Amino acid sequence: MVGILIFTFLSVTCRSNTPMSHKILFLVVLTTLAACLSAQQCSGNLGENIFEAGDFGSGTANILTPDPGIAPGFLYQPNPPPNDGFYTITNDMGAWSYIFPSWDAFSDNSNDPNGYMMVVNAAFSPGKFYEQQVDDLCENTLYQFSADVRNILSPGSNGLTPNVSFSIDDVTRFTSGAIGETGRWNTYGFTFTTAPGQTSVVLALSNNAPGGNGNDLAIDNISFRACGPLARIAGEEMLSICEDGEPAVLTSEITGGEYDDPQLQWQQSFDDGVTWQDLPGEMGMTFTHTGRTSGFYYYRYLLANGPVNLTNNKCRVVSNVKTVYVIPKRYEVVDTICEGMMVAVGASEYRQTGVSVDTLLSSLGCDSIVTLRLTVVSDPDITGDFTVTDPSCSYLTDGSVELVQVNNGTEPFRFTFGGMTRSLGTSITGLGQGDFAYRIADRYGCAEEGTISLVTPNPFAIEMGEPRVVDLGESILLTDGTNDAVTSYNFSPPGLVDCTEDCDGARFTPAESGTLYLVATSPRGCEARDSLRYVVVKNRKVYPPNAFSPNGDGINDYFTLFAAVPNVTAINSLNIFDRWGGQVFGAENLEPNLAASGWDGSTDGEPARNGVYYYTASVRFLDGAVLPYAGSFTLLR
Repeated sequence: MVGILIFTFLSVTCRSNTPMSHKILFLVVLTTLAACLSAQQCSGNLGENIFEAGDFGSGTANILTPDPGIAPGFLYQPNPPPNDGFYTITNDMGAWSYIFPSWDAFSDNSNDPNGYMMVVNAAFSPGKFYEQQVDDLCENTLYQFSADVRNILSPGSNGLTPNVSFSIDDVTRFTSGAIGETGRWNTYGFTFTTAPGQTSVVLALSNNAPGGNGNDLAIDNISFRACGPLARIAGEEMLSICEDGEPAVLTSEITGGEYDDPQLQWQQSFDDGVTWQDLPGEMGMTFTHTGRTSGFYYYRYLLANGPVNLTNNKCRVVSNVKTVYVIPKRYEVVDTICEGMMVAVGASEYRQTGVSVDTLLSSLGCDSIVTLRLTVVSDPDITGDFTVTDPSCSYLTDGSVELVQVNNGTEPFRFTFGGMTRSLGTSITGLGQGDFAYRIADRYGCAEEGTISLVTPNPFAIEMGEPRVVDLGESILLTDGTNDAVTSYNFSPPGLVDCTEDCDGARFTPAESGTLYLVATSPRGCEARDSLRYVVVKNRKVYPPNAFSPNGDGINDYFTLFAAVPNVTAINSLNIFDRWGGQVFGAENLEPNLAASGWDGSTDGEPARNGVYYYTASVRFLDGAVLPYAGSFTLLR
C-alpha cells in the first residue's frame, strides 16, 4: 500500500452525476472545489488509517536514502531539487543547498521537526503515473480518502497547474482543477460506497498537464479510512468523579442511519491513548467505570455495521476518546520553586518555604485534603554558552545554534529555542537570517531568556548585461558585473565559453542565436546565476575579386575568394573556367584569404591569356552552412 504515496499531483472537480460507489478513487486525488469538499467529506466518524506509511515517516537526515521505490513512473533524486519526472522524500526544503527560484522552502505538515514529506516535479509528458489495487474492503461500506497537498510554487509565480484524470477500472470519472499557489497546506477528501460484493477497487491516475515551469507539488498525511455515522460518548471529553463517589456510566451516541445493524466494542488504553485493548464482553450501548483508584482512565468504542465488519479493522470506525478522572481524597504536593515564583492550591498562593495544608471542595463536591511541602531557592543567575554559525549565503538556511554549556542552576535544564524544546549539546540546524528567542530553565524554574541573532552576508549577485546582437563570426565580450570576487565560472551550454577562472573580459563566438547561462561561485561558496540572450545575424561575408593581375609584382598575383574569418571557416572547392567552359584551375579545402592557394593565372604551365574567366565555389560558414558562389572576373597582366 505504500504505492499510494505518489498522490502528489492530485486535485479534483466535483461532478454530481458520479455514482457514489466509484468515489473511492477520488479522495486520494487530493483537490476539489469547496462545494465538492463539503458535500463529499465524511460527516461522521472515521476508522483507523489503513495506510500507516501515509505520513512518510520521520528521520534526522534531510533526504531519505536509499530510493524508497514508492513512485512508479518516476525516478528518485537524492540530490534535490528534483528535476522534471523525479521525486524526493525530505523533512525540510529549507535545508537544501539550492532550490529553484520559484519554489517555496518549507517542512512537512506535522509537529514533528523530522517528519518527511514527498516532493514531486511533474514529468514533461502527460500520462498515467499511478495504478493501485486496494483489497480486503467490506461491501456496502462508506470510505474516505484524504491527503494534505501544497503547491510548491511561491504565490504569484503563475506556473503550470496540475490537471489530473481519475479512473476506476480504466473508466475516467473525474478531471481535476487547479491546485493554486497559496503558500499553505490544504486537506482534501472524498467519500465513496462499495457496491454489493465489491471488496477491492483499482485506482488509476493520469496527468494531463505537461511538466516544466510548474505542476510541482508536495504531499503529506495520506489517509484511507472507513467512514461511519457520528459516533460519540455522551457528555464532555473528560468526566471527573470522586474517589469515594458513584461509578461513572459512559453512554454511546450514534447519529445517522448509515448502519442498519450497529455493533460496538468498548476499548481501554493503559498508556494515555497510544494503544488500545478490547474490554471483554463490553459490547453494549453503555459501559460502567467502577475503578476507585485515583488517576486518569481512557475509553473509546469501535463501531461497525454488523458483527463481521466489527472484526475487520478496514470496515469499522472509532468513537471519540472519553477520559474519566478519579479525583483523589488525599494527596501531597512536594515542590521546589525559584524565588519570585508561586504555587497555587485552590484560592491560596504560596511563595515561601514551608508546609501548608488546605482542604478543597471541588465543583463535583469532592473533598480533597492537600499537603504542600514547598522549598523556595535563590535565583542562581543562569547563563548559557552558545556556538553560533551564521548562514553562509543569503539564500541558504545552513546557519546553526548550539547550547554548549549552562552555567549555574540545577539540572535537568529545559532549553527552548524558537518556541520549540531543544536538547543541550545538539546543534539546531536549518536556520536562516533572523532573531531567535531562547529560554533556559533549571529544574526549579529559575530561568534566563534572551535572543540570538543570525546574520547572512550581502547577497552575492552577478550581471552579464543586456541582450546582444552580433554578426555571424563576431565575438561577444563577457563582463560579470559582480559585487564580490568570483572563484569559479560554470557556463552552459558546455563548450561555448572556454573559461573557468577570471572570466571577466573573456570572449566567445556563437554560431547560432541562443542563451548563455552562468553559475558563478564566490570565495564563501555562494552561487549567483544570470543569463545572456544573444542574437546572431546571418550576414555571409564573402568577397570575390572582380579582377587580378598575375604579373609577379606581388600585388593581386592570385585569384581566390576572400572572406571575414571566422564568419567563413573554409572554401570547400574553387573551380575556374575560360569563356569556352574549359577548366583552367580546380582546388579543394582552401583556407580563406590565403592568396597563394588560389589560381596563379597559368594553364598547363603557360601564362593564360588576358580576358574574362568564370568561377564556381563552395563555401563553409561558422554555423555549418555550405553555400555555392559563382561569378566572373578579369585577368589583366
